[in-house]
Amino acid sequence: MMKLQLSSSSSATLVNIQAKLPILQGGFINHQNKSLNPSFSLSSLYPSFFISNSLHHSQYPSWSFPPVNQSVAAILFGDGSKAGLYPLTKRRSEGAIPIAANYRIIDAVVSNCLNSNINKIYAFTQFNSASLNSHLSRAYSRLGKEGFAEVIAAYQSPEDQGWFQGTADAMRRCLWVLEEYPVIEFLVLPGHHLYRMDYQKLIEAHRTGEADITIVGLSAIRDRDPGFGILDLDSANQVIKFSHKSGNVQRNGCISVESSMKPNSAILNKIQSMGIYVINRDKMLKLLNESFPEANDFGIEVIPGAISIGMKVKGYVFDGYWEDMKSIGAFYRANMECIKKSDMEYNFYDKHSPLYTMPRCLPPTSVEDVVIIDSLIGDGCILNRCNIKGSVVGMRTRIRDGVTIEDSVIMGFDIYQKEDDQKSIPIGIGEDTLIRKAIVDKNVRIGKNVKIINKDNVQEGDREASGYIIREGVVVVIRSAVIPDGTIL
Repeated sequence: MMKLQLSSSSSATLVNIQAKLPILQGGFINHQNKSLNPSFSLSSLYPSFFISNSLHHSQYPSWSFPPVNQSVAAILFGDGSKAGLYPLTKRRSEGAIPIAANYRIIDAVVSNCLNSNINKIYAFTQFNSASLNSHLSRAYSRLGKEGFAEVIAAYQSPEDQGWFQGTADAMRRCLWVLEEYPVIEFLVLPGHHLYRMDYQKLIEAHRTGEADITIVGLSAIRDRDPGFGILDLDSANQVIKFSHKSGNVQRNGCISVESSMKPNSAILNKIQSMGIYVINRDKMLKLLNESFPEANDFGIEVIPGAISIGMKVKGYVFDGYWEDMKSIGAFYRANMECIKKSDMEYNFYDKHSPLYTMPRCLPPTSVEDVVIIDSLIGDGCILNRCNIKGSVVGMRTRIRDGVTIEDSVIMGFDIYQKEDDQKSIPIGIGEDTLIRKAIVDKNVRIGKNVKIINKDNVQEGDREASGYIIREGVVVVIRSAVIPDGTIL
């Protein structure tokens, strides 16, 4: 390691030296021979990036790190709480649910990674994962010279006969996959949240603060039981207390742990965890294999455990739009937000941070004598003499004469139906139908003169046998359901 002794007036010299640092060409050096082990040393992997000086006492000064596309890998979990979004999760995981006409929910998180120059992505999937696996594999198969989005589906082996028991168990059992690239940190992300974040700023804060783990939290607590926990921070953003109260007492109960590290001050701030973590590679390995080898859940067991044993855990405050999609109401509101002309909470049209998805070869939407007001229309739709107001209409949707759709989400269709091969109720929405404040899942057949309006103003109702349920006053028509002519819901 080269050492330079610089005086306190040598900042300009330091900049010049920094500019002349060699740049690694062709990505990692001998990455096939590196392994994930507790003795992992950043300087041993990237010796040319380290210069010690008397001005900077950090073990790993932030400018000494390789670019994030070389030094950080993202771990995505596409499965969340299945109950809250049922029946949209009856045949798919949360991350695969269509949103905003052309996208899937997980596209928002993957796009955050790509826009943050993080192009090494491991996606762990398990429940109803066929749709999500297909989407990720087809949409993000090529991410630059060394980038990838690798789907790691739940599996059984001679050593592990059961399925993944939780996020921590999944990570522990797949360390042999995660060790392929000698990254410095892992960015752990839920794959079913809608938000826009520059992860590079998060990584920079993690490194500058010399943290073992950094937890991202909301600047304002929205829910006393968010599912991820409440963090108490001191003046240096160090987590001095973690508390979590689960509705499932048998599984998790109430958790409250305090850090053994001495705080810099009394509690200065409380934040609500978003379930987003940056963790140093060596610390993650120690926690999973040595400190908590039986832990199944990363956020509820491993993170509080790390705090309790005195690891340096810091908080990172996020004050932007975030929706965790934990309920039908939340999903409905997120779709309604995307059609606003101004004050859009999540901007799907941000040219600086675009939203990526799977490219599709669909024809333009065909519009014939249609009135469309404040709505979003996906690709390849066929709209005939209908009225659409304040709604999101997904790909390949066929809407026939006299239909009125208001304040609703139509998810679209996977196929076009031949006109000479129609069943008694064809794919699409039949003539003179009215749909108001509803979510219509994919491939639904709705007959003529149907009214989906929640006629009895029910807030919660289970009519799954009839092809629909009601949640928070929103009628949800189940995927591939058939609604006969003249039905009133």
